[in-house]
Amino acid sequence: MEKLSRFTGAWFPLIVLIAAAIALLTPDTFSSWGPAVPWMLAVIMLGMGMTLTLADFKNIGRRPLALMFGVVAQYTIMPLIGYLLAVLLSLPPELAVGMVLVGAAPGGTASNVMVYLARGDTALSVAMTTVSTLLAPFLTPLLVLWLGGTFLPVSGGDLFVSILQIVLVPIIAGILLRILLPRMVNAILPILPFVSVLGVTAVVVTVVGGSADTLLAVGLLLVVAVVLHNLAGLTFGYIIAKLCRQPVSGCRAVSIEVGMQNSGLAAALATAHFSPAAALPAAIFSVWHNVSGSLVAGFWSRREPADVVANNGELAQDMER
Repeated sequence: MEKLSRFTGAWFPLIVLIAAAIALLTPDTFSSWGPAVPWMLAVIMLGMGMTLTLADFKNIGRRPLALMFGVVAQYTIMPLIGYLLAVLLSLPPELAVGMVLVGAAPGGTASNVMVYLARGDTALSVAMTTVSTLLAPFLTPLLVLWLGGTFLPVSGGDLFVSILQIVLVPIIAGILLRILLPRMVNAILPILPFVSVLGVTAVVVTVVGGSADTLLAVGLLLVVAVVLHNLAGLTFGYIIAKLCRQPVSGCRAVSIEVGMQNSGLAAALATAHFSPAAALPAAIFSVWHNVSGSLVAGFWSRREPADVVANNGELAQDMER
């Protein structure tokens, strides 16, 4: 299972791309999976909770200014750029809301691995992912209501409840399981990457199968929008961190954290509260941001900054294992 987890993690973008192509060719096979999407994501969030340790929460208080700058950038740059791209490219209302949802989602857990590979500040990356995820029940509905409400009616209260159910409750359950049943959790940890890849792949095929006609009609335009969204996040994340006088390793962490979103959450919320078509930006984002993140990490990995944080320590070793 460990070997399978490593294999699926390494080939995740290709696996999702092939699965999406199958769903596009045979949409009826997966179009009925919609109601299961929130449950799939809840399982992934449960796994995220089981990976968190006390050290992760200690990291939150070690560099409060860097963390604050990063989280503020996460929840301002991405939703605003998603909104602007939707307007500039005249995307249909459902796709426009989907762009805003992707932008208003918290950071994705894959970003922590990318930051580590990029020789960035891994501790800051994990802290940003943790804090942005815990803030999601409050900030994501407000941002979608404010920006997405200009395209379609949005129920902020319903989004709040959904994020509590899909994100916060499973994460807390995972943390408690790690505290109460550490041996069981340690035995499960090696297979969690496989479970995550399986879950995200299932979400993507469900979204693509349920909105195949829309994807065929506006596919190229939507891909351009998603690519620009991600690249803008990576670029502006780095610039803002630099303006806030963060070291190179911190700039790399903020860049990747801002550019990589929890697209699975965005897809689940779009499917539950709007339509499968509204989840298409998140489905495409889930493939692309792993490709771009890998490319950026590979480029930076060959350029080790002099200020790489020495206390990446335990977390870096865990990821290497």
